[in-house]
Amino acid sequence: MGYLVEDNRKVTTHRLIQMKQEGKKIAMLTSYDYTTAQIVDAAGMDIILVGDSASNVMAGNVTTLPITLDQMIYHAKAVVRATKRALVVCDMPFGTYQVNPTEGVTNAIRIMKESHCDALKLEGGIEIIDTVKKILDAGIPVCGHLGLTPQSINKFGTYTVRAREEAEAAKLVSDAHALEDAGCFAVVLEKIPAALAARVTSELRIPVIGIGAGGACDGQVLVVADMLGMSQGFSPKFLRRYADLHSIMTEAIGNYITDVKSGDFPNENEQY
Repeated sequence: MGYLVEDNRKVTTHRLIQMKQEGKKIAMLTSYDYTTAQIVDAAGMDIILVGDSASNVMAGNVTTLPITLDQMIYHAKAVVRATKRALVVCDMPFGTYQVNPTEGVTNAIRIMKESHCDALKLEGGIEIIDTVKKILDAGIPVCGHLGLTPQSINKFGTYTVRAREEAEAAKLVSDAHALEDAGCFAVVLEKIPAALAARVTSELRIPVIGIGAGGACDGQVLVVADMLGMSQGFSPKFLRRYADLHSIMTEAIGNYITDVKSGDFPNENEQY
């Protein structure tokens, strides 16, 4: 059983809403491969997000935009194979749901059928609400994503905090209610003022998961490579590093190189 996990049954969208009602915080973390997801799930994670941040973390792209539908399905398949307890949510990548609702539903169904994930996450509010409704009508759970939406980075032109101005804040609140009314089971709020996130969290019946949105949210999400200290040079205010795997791995790999070059590895006990 995972760390501080009271119920080891498979997490469902219904249980997440129950957790909000009971005041239990929701832990969410990204994973993109079998080995990492196996560890994250066994630790007791509630939600594993197969984020389009794989574009950055796994492929080295500057933005999330280049990652394809096939690549997201590949990563989601690996994570699902490793996961027993957590709810697995897969991001729909840029360009797979913005064109029209029909194309969005077609791509959503393909992700679900081929990856066997539990739910999908889409960025945007009222602009994509028809697509969200169609995907929900197809029986697919949807998590919304508002605030800083990385797929729109070229429109924003910056990764700065969103919804500081009154008009944008009002639209975010309206979008959050629209997503809830459409039937979404949760909403992610990224990099917005904590007071605004607290307001949305108090007004919605569904869970609100924050990243850079303050402690009043019903849960929190981080990118696994960031919180484990594998990534370098990315240190936003909201990021807490729980380990320094970059240093640990660098030292271990350096020791391996030294042992190989010196002839110390393998020794007599490490050969047949």
